[in-house]
Amino acid sequence: MKNAPSKYIDSVNFKELVLEHQNRVLNIIFRFLNNKEDAEDVAQDVFVKVYQNLPTFQGKAQLSTWIHRIAVNKSLDFRRKRNRKKRLGEFKQLTGFNDVEEKLETPEASNPHSVLESKERALILKRAVDSLSKKQRTAIILNKYEGFSYQEVAAIMQTTLPAVESLIHKGMKNLRKKLFDYFRITM
Repeated sequence: MKNAPSKYIDSVNFKELVLEHQNRVLNIIFRFLNNKEDAEDVAQDVFVKVYQNLPTFQGKAQLSTWIHRIAVNKSLDFRRKRNRKKRLGEFKQLTGFNDVEEKLETPEASNPHSVLESKERALILKRAVDSLSKKQRTAIILNKYEGFSYQEVAAIMQTTLPAVESLIHKGMKNLRKKLFDYFRITM
């Protein structure tokens, strides 16, 4: 086990590992899920998996890269499961099997119009990012939202630097088109 982080295997040192990486992991997951509680739950799953697999970590990548890759994979898994549940819920609602109460959020700022516009812009951007391919979305979230370098994104996604450059370039081009089309239609 070349470069295996055996120093983290005991519980005291593993706690240090969690403290060192938890904020970054939580931020990555939150960017995919947009829900704090879900992100916290998935982050716990990430660190459980890290703890369980730490003895077999081979050191082919940096420990932080390995942890971030687990966070991305767990986030994508959670989204897939959530989307399946959402489709089932929509089916139940359409067929009358579900009584769903919708709640409206109360604006927190003093200017409701500004808050609404800001939330609408954020939602439009989120939908545009969500509509990208899984690889483009992952590369853009890691690079543009989380600030990872192209090289770090390549390591996390287990791909080449030119592939990441291409994914981000094409993803940004697709986002510009989607957002341009949206704002052209609404204006």
